[in-house]
Amino acid sequence: MVIKADERIKELRVSHGMTQSELAKIMAVTRSSVNAWEMGISVPTAAKLVELSLFFHVSTDYILGLDKKETIDLDGLSEEQRHIIYGLMAYFQKEKREE
Repeated sequence: MVIKADERIKELRVSHGMTQSELAKIMAVTRSSVNAWEMGISVPTAAKLVELSLFFHVSTDYILGLDKKETIDLDGLSEEQRHIIYGLMAYFQKEKREE
């Protein structure tokens, strides 16, 4: 089992257009803590791992590299908004199959 928390945290942070400092402020840790997470020097505590998963709307297993699937939280979206998201997912899955 290979824990990929370092890669996943950086990937999620960058995909959300955030700096290490911005993520550190949200997580109530120092920037050097986020840097250490991303470099694989340390891993977030269980509590911070849960906070990261809630913030990025992914599972803790995804962050740890135990689950390859990224999930999307649709709670609070209207039926129309969900329909749009499902349509986009279907479009991208079709594109992927055609490659």
